[in-house]
Amino acid sequence: MFLLGIPLLIIPFAIYNMIAFLTPGVSWSHEIFKLHMMSGADWTLTLGELLIALSILILFVEILKAARMGTRGLMDHILSMVLFVIMLIEFLMVPQAASGTFFLIMVISFVDVIAGFSVAVRAARRDISVESAEAA
Repeated sequence: MFLLGIPLLIIPFAIYNMIAFLTPGVSWSHEIFKLHMMSGADWTLTLGELLIALSILILFVEILKAARMGTRGLMDHILSMVLFVIMLIEFLMVPQAASGTFFLIMVISFVDVIAGFSVAVRAARRDISVESAEAA
């Protein structure tokens, strides 16, 4: 499958940039909807919170993708690192990216990079131990 070779966190990154650059009047704290809870309190969901929730769900898929081995998995890790570096540069250099929402998406991307390499190293260790036990 083609999408398995690219970092899926590019989706919230692209959504953020489209909203930030194409609709500059939109606020990330803009309320999307309000839900009256049984406790009597009102829970509001903002645009930024929705994008962060989407990013966390995509992070779950990225961690599942990290468990597979092979050339495509290695390329996915490298592209995830490149995406994180691009996000970091944009956060530091572009005024539209200086928001809490973008910062949290960048942190999620960092977790993807670290988790991806950690899971890959762990899986590689398991493969090495299985091969050495079979050889003996």
